[in-house]
Amino acid sequence: MENQLPATSPISQDTKNMALLIWIGTLFFGFIPSLILYLTKKDDAYIQDQAKEALNWSITAIAGYVASIVLAIIAIGFLTMAAVGICHLVFCIMGAVKVSEGQPFRVPFAIRLLK
Repeated sequence: MENQLPATSPISQDTKNMALLIWIGTLFFGFIPSLILYLTKKDDAYIQDQAKEALNWSITAIAGYVASIVLAIIAIGFLTMAAVGICHLVFCIMGAVKVSEGQPFRVPFAIRLLK
């Protein structure tokens, strides 16, 4: 069972901005921004939730890139690398849009290592 944020808790604009920075940072810098905020912002449940989600997605994307490099030996890896890159771009943009509205975002294909 997933930890859900209370529906009645108001989310401040600062929290929304930090969550937005998590997803934009994930797009450009991978897992590093989400890891930093996951480790430092323990007092904010919304930022913790989105940092975990961004970390899970980053780990999934890294696994996809590694698999693509291995598959490049048989030439299909270049196609899978492009597919992972497009998914990374789309999911990070979708995450940024959702958190700017104050809604939690879940990446549909992410491996949930952090719960």
